[in-house]
Amino acid sequence: MQEPAITSDLISAHGLSPSEYDRILEIIGREPTFTELGIFSAMWNEHCSYKSSKKWLRTLPTEGPQVVCGPGENAGIVDIGDGQCVVFKMESHNHPSYIEPYQGAATGVGGILRDVFTMGARPIAAMNSLSFGEPAHHKTRQLVHGVVEGVGGYGNCFGVPTVGGEVRFHPAYNGNCLVNAFAAGLADTDKIFYSAASGIGMPVVYLGAKTGRDGVGGATMASAEFDDTIEDKRPTVQVGDPFTEKRLMEATLELMATGAVISIQDMGAAGLTCSAVEMGDKGGLGVKLNLEDVPQRETNMTAYEMMLSESQERMLMVLKPELEAEARAVFIKWDLDFAIVGETIAEDRFLVLHNGEVKADLPLATLSGSAPEYDRPWVETPAAEPLSDVPNIDPIDGLKALLAAPNYAGKQWVYEQYDSQVMADTVRAPGLGAGIVRVHGTDKALAFTSDVTPRYVKANPEMGGAQAVAEAYRNLTSVGATPLATTDNMNFGNPEKPEIMGQFVGAIKGIGAACIALDMPIVSGNVSLYNETDGTGILPTPTIGAVGLLKNADDLIAGTAREGHVLLMVGETGTHLGQSALLAEVFNREDGDAPNVDLAAEKLNGDFIRANAQWIDACTDLADGGLALAAFEMAEAAETGIQLDSADTAELFGEDQARYLIACSFDKAEHLMIEAGKAGVSIQTVGKFGGDQVVMGGSSAPLADLAATFRSTFAETFA
Repeated sequence: MQEPAITSDLISAHGLSPSEYDRILEIIGREPTFTELGIFSAMWNEHCSYKSSKKWLRTLPTEGPQVVCGPGENAGIVDIGDGQCVVFKMESHNHPSYIEPYQGAATGVGGILRDVFTMGARPIAAMNSLSFGEPAHHKTRQLVHGVVEGVGGYGNCFGVPTVGGEVRFHPAYNGNCLVNAFAAGLADTDKIFYSAASGIGMPVVYLGAKTGRDGVGGATMASAEFDDTIEDKRPTVQVGDPFTEKRLMEATLELMATGAVISIQDMGAAGLTCSAVEMGDKGGLGVKLNLEDVPQRETNMTAYEMMLSESQERMLMVLKPELEAEARAVFIKWDLDFAIVGETIAEDRFLVLHNGEVKADLPLATLSGSAPEYDRPWVETPAAEPLSDVPNIDPIDGLKALLAAPNYAGKQWVYEQYDSQVMADTVRAPGLGAGIVRVHGTDKALAFTSDVTPRYVKANPEMGGAQAVAEAYRNLTSVGATPLATTDNMNFGNPEKPEIMGQFVGAIKGIGAACIALDMPIVSGNVSLYNETDGTGILPTPTIGAVGLLKNADDLIAGTAREGHVLLMVGETGTHLGQSALLAEVFNREDGDAPNVDLAAEKLNGDFIRANAQWIDACTDLADGGLALAAFEMAEAAETGIQLDSADTAELFGEDQARYLIACSFDKAEHLMIEAGKAGVSIQTVGKFGGDQVVMGGSSAPLADLAATFRSTFAETFA
């Protein structure tokens, strides 16, 4: 087949700038073939090379005594004791999910699961963080249904419990939803598999499902803004098959036990290209591929299509040749493709042949390591204007407004479509704070959470970035878990706009400071830029996924309040209404600054909660909606009324940070107040549980009525 001539339009269509193309000419000393152009495009797009973000990502804290493996592999790895580790990562599938919601979300789940089991870990938990446009927007309902069904359809069939996550709505996501998928798995620390190839003349083996034309150019598409040609991008979305992925996982874990694996890599973004180049580069080797040996499910596929296909459920492995028969037998047993498609070579070359014809011959190390790295110009986000007066309102009216908003109403409609109990180790189902999963066969448990408040990040990127980490820390602490480490998913608009790049830089600074202060290093992550449609960007959304450890699952704080319990608040009285949920839902305003994050107070108060966990019956952190919403959610979960002492709007709905609510008996409350005094922790009684009403100051409403609104709003909006 005649390859197209390289023109300026073709270069632009591959997401390459004229200066980047000039750099390619400089590297290889000639005009690239069409396949080579595609390979450079795949390796140099934002999604694979992080060319706009690398400079700033290097500033993040990634090390600690608990860290086994930080960023750079398929997933991060953290020690949990007893020779075990937790392997986890979060990644975006934003653009594909907006174009084709079901398959985009489903393959996002599939990709993150492969990242985990490629390391030799069996997945034990999944989460997702979803951001959609305003509920009334004509596309939102279709996206919500498609994405939720895609997440559930893939995860449920694969057989991994979905234990947590978040769903938000804002007009800024009308033209570009966000789908961030998280997965965690367990492995023995001495049985981890990495992606660096080693040995010359070793077979390069293709594993899993056949290659098709779905997803060709997906990584490049994910690094571009949307416009009115969005429907043309539909073929770049991959198609997933969770049952094949389940077989691939079992076959891969069985294969690893044979000792045949030298290195292994998931075929994710940019497919065969990225996986082969990364394996060779990390091992300091070249790679030769024979594309006629690649298992194909479509006829007459070109070298370009095979190299850039993002068909799902595929892996690439470097194999010990003497164990080829054993390895092949494993994959034949699981009815999956096993094909030797090339070999490692001593020369620094990425040599791609198709039916004996050279389709690409590139310097591999340069291809991998020479992606442009930009120090994008950025401007600091201007300081927010001071918040103008917020009128005092009837507190019950304020609470009702939050409960009737899809952002703050119960999300049962979403998480009831996810299987949270498969594998039978889930201790705490979604909807009650951090998800908890037992470490099977031990006394331990792991806690998982996902957090960010984008309106804070927009108002004050540095404080908003820190707040996302702090809230994740509090969510883990609220169940008694010791926070271990984090993964980040940095969702932003076009980095070529200095104000957007400024948001990114500010958020990175805030995240880094919080991770250091709270001892939660970043061990993996993902950057998703160009989340814009027709020049309108999303809210800056640096999602933080975090993992915590309970050395004994019996130490879990997972009780509920009951009649006669005292309500204690750890932290200061609420004052901050800037960028608050109340402001948005009651007054339709988004003004003021993000709340201040005092990292020393976060650490002090978190340490106090964990040190006194045995005296706490129920606990939650204070975040969106402040004291009023947190207290209501505790009362609703316990099916008992609550009386709050204050009627002040700022005290009830302020979103000041470093705060927790505790429900416990009077005797335990006395003990906690004495211990707080010794530790220098601010603590106060703010109410009590009992009856069947929610009472705030002189205003009240039946708990049953408020609970009905809380539980029905989301389903009535979207079902």
